Amino acid sequence: MTLATSRDVVAARQAVARILKERGLSAVRITRFATAVSEITRNAIVHGGGGKISIYLDDRSEYLRVECRDEGPGIENVTLAMSDGYTTAGGLGRGLGGAKRLSHGFEVRSAPGKGTTVSMSVKL
Repeated sequence: MTLATSRDVVAARQAVARILKERGLSAVRITRFATAVSEITRNAIVHGGGGKISIYLDDRSEYLRVECRDEGPGIENVTLAMSDGYTTAGGLGRGLGGAKRLSHGFEVRSAPGKGTTVSMSVKL
């Protein structure tokens, strides 16, 4: 799924929520993970100039996995970017760290000039 506008963020969130609902997760768990997906996809658009998101089940169907990629400027210091209060866009600075807390698995791969890939998962 391509990420270019706020409509794409909504579509990604709805796709994840639909899959989790079909798998019988509670409304709270669905909302938590869908919120994390919203944050990461919005970041790809705002900071990375757009990107792509893949949503899939792992090999044993135990986790729903989401991978969000962009080819933007990358993140110079991922550790700093993950800390609460850090912001480059004047927001609250809770985006990456908050998304991590709302996920079971979470990894950021990035380098300046190389874009960013965020992989996240939720246990089914």
